[in-house]
Amino acid sequence: MKHFRLLVLGNGVSAYGSYLNMVALNVFVYDVTGSALAAGLFMAVRLGTSVGAGFVSGRLVSAYDRKRLIVGADLGQALAILALLLAPEAGRISLLYCLAVVTGGCSTLSQVALRSSIPEIVGAENRTRANGQLVTGRSLAMIAGFASAGVVVAQLGYTAAFVLDAVTFLVSASVLLVLPIRTRARSEGPKGAENGTPSPGHRSVRLLWAGAPVLMAMIAVRAVDGLGSSSHNVALPVYSSLLDPDHPATFISQFWATWAVGTIIAQQVLARHTRRAGHTLGERAFAAGACVMSGAFIVVFSGLPTVPALATALVAGAADGVTEVVYVSRLQMVPDEQRGRLFGLSASAENAGFGLGMLISGSLLESLSPFQVVASLHGLAIVLCLALLTLLVLRRSPAGPDQVRQPGSDTLHEGRG
Repeated sequence: MKHFRLLVLGNGVSAYGSYLNMVALNVFVYDVTGSALAAGLFMAVRLGTSVGAGFVSGRLVSAYDRKRLIVGADLGQALAILALLLAPEAGRISLLYCLAVVTGGCSTLSQVALRSSIPEIVGAENRTRANGQLVTGRSLAMIAGFASAGVVVAQLGYTAAFVLDAVTFLVSASVLLVLPIRTRARSEGPKGAENGTPSPGHRSVRLLWAGAPVLMAMIAVRAVDGLGSSSHNVALPVYSSLLDPDHPATFISQFWATWAVGTIIAQQVLARHTRRAGHTLGERAFAAGACVMSGAFIVVFSGLPTVPALATALVAGAADGVTEVVYVSRLQMVPDEQRGRLFGLSASAENAGFGLGMLISGSLLESLSPFQVVASLHGLAIVLCLALLTLLVLRRSPAGPDQVRQPGSDTLHEGRG
């Protein structure tokens, strides 16, 4: 775990760059083009690339060295940002959309490769703790990135913001390069099967559909969770402006800071539970946590006074953190040769849900209140989570929570939540 803590640090630095990039680039696109449509198109290209990149990333992660893929993704983003800086002003607009493709694809590839590698880096028994550390790092990076982006752009300008952004990716790549970590199972060859025999990766989706419908249901829940997440992200600025028109950023900052504290608390609780109980939480904990998370987000937008609203945001952050770690840890239980395709599919589903939710939420806010929009989309997630929870209760397995597919078997067995 000593080397992994450095990896968490590097990943947090690159995550900070990603969130800084997200804000600075969107504002830059609007300033350069003077068009809200162009800014929206930039976001759409980036999200669309992320959706498509999930399927491609799954194949790449199954076939090539994952450490090199993560390093390459970080370097790709750094070089793309530097290319934008060095380009003449006349060519920057077209370059912006190329940058959207590069950053969307590389961020997805990096996420899929890292999630697939965790059990090999730290050992399967430590994966929950490791995932919790990564979630904590990224939560803190999100707060720092969003909070500092406006200040950096306003005080130092776009050039400084982009240089800082590129440096964060270079730091992340450098940290990972020097770490002596293994990202793939020792018995697995990098290219899959030979002599015309389909590699295990090519069979992964078929096996999942045939042997593990609960895993596919969990991925579907994450996609619908993406709809809900987009609703509170889109509605939050509107709701905050209604609360305090003179200081609309106040509640947004309080909300995200409190949410981040909740995720950190959740990681500490999960780590202690794992050490004490000796096993990770399963599918039922995932479904229940997702219900609590969506319910808490709905309550935040119900018009409560500030203190109770922030207390509910704390609950939402804790449930969000638990759900994220349990979900990723459960997917990491599948064999290494299938893991890359599975996480690629998951990334595409999550990004598609979030992108679609952005469009739906923006449209609904034209005629509905923030509470109605958030309640509608998070309510849909609650319905699906309750259906999954009912399915899990009805099909109890006597095998225990951590039963997974055994090497050499063609059947995937789900565990209990």
